[in-house]
Amino acid sequence: MTDSAIDYAAVFQALPGMVALLTPELVYADVNEEFVRASGRSREQLVGHYLFDVFPDNPNDPASTGMRNLEASLYRVLATGERDAMALQRYDVEDPERPGEWQERYWSPVNAPLLGPDGKVTLILHRVEEVTELIRARGRPGGGRSGRSRVLEAELYTRARELQELNERLRQAHSREREVAMVLQEAMLPDRRQVSHHHRAAVRYRPAVGALNVCGDWYDLVDLVGGHRVGVSVGDVVGHGLEAAGVMGQLRSALSAASRVAEGPAQALDVLGRYAHVVEGAESATAVTTFIDFDRHTITYSSAGHLPPLLVHPDGRAEFLDGATDIPLDARPDPIPRPQAETVFTPGATLVLYTDGLVERRGEDIDTGLARLADALYRNQEQDPEILADTVLLELLPPGGATDDTALIVVRL
Repeated sequence: MTDSAIDYAAVFQALPGMVALLTPELVYADVNEEFVRASGRSREQLVGHYLFDVFPDNPNDPASTGMRNLEASLYRVLATGERDAMALQRYDVEDPERPGEWQERYWSPVNAPLLGPDGKVTLILHRVEEVTELIRARGRPGGGRSGRSRVLEAELYTRARELQELNERLRQAHSREREVAMVLQEAMLPDRRQVSHHHRAAVRYRPAVGALNVCGDWYDLVDLVGGHRVGVSVGDVVGHGLEAAGVMGQLRSALSAASRVAEGPAQALDVLGRYAHVVEGAESATAVTTFIDFDRHTITYSSAGHLPPLLVHPDGRAEFLDGATDIPLDARPDPIPRPQAETVFTPGATLVLYTDGLVERRGEDIDTGLARLADALYRNQEQDPEILADTVLLELLPPGGATDDTALIVVRL
């Protein structure tokens, strides 16, 4: 039989188990008959609709993680072009006949890519086996196992072995990438000992826990031409691993060079924005740079979508330098001049630049993290910059480490 004689649409509809096709935007492109039957939704309620609009998390269960875990798996497939077998998931489903009532359900999902001629993922094949019956049977004292339960148990055993093998390969690959990326980053960032010679300054970098979120943050401190001036900057590249480390190195070097010849920080970021426009992977990267003039006791600053530097005056007053904040580096196709602002300082003040890993926490308003940073600096402002940098990291980072990498510069003015 030739391929042309096979009705693949009919084959798809007849596939055993729940199978759906999702677009890269996670919209249902098609579903088979079993998916319609077991989900309790019609084809019209599924096809053409965003997956998580149809199946949101149970709002009555704040601890639910099914939607987040499934979303992460699907994005891994899109990013890697590889199959992703998920562990057993609890993912409650709203009763289609009783809106507002949620049914406790358990699923065993597998997500696989369908690649186009260019090698990119054009569709995701989302296959899911409902195992609620098996979970409930195991939870009943003396509960017997039906034929279907035995089939599901065998399916889960096979899936668990597959998942274990896949996770082991991923751990090994991530470990190698993390090690190489960390070495690359260390080679591209200024040496801490060199930075410490600049006016009692301290720098710190803390990688994220896990192998994925690492090497997108950077810092820099350079002597400027004309007078007793120093340029201090931090930035953040979206992404992780070797690609982010490479983009980070390009942007840091470009801003360092631009700062030495620019009239001010806004002009330096203008140049960097134009450069970022031609660097693949620099999309949505952020940076903030400050020009410190020790003769005039001024700080001139400009921000491209980055969190504001914090100036703590000798009397303990905290001043966030947020008067010149603009959009990220590559957000405009045709860059226009960025804003710039200036503030004065008293000798003995402390200037702190940082990336979002220091202050952002899931489920928490960013202002809470910024207030926590200001309080830590106020209570410890008499400490030497080297000690103060360690104190800030100890007080603000979670005990087990942050889920995003963190760059920090502390300068005593």
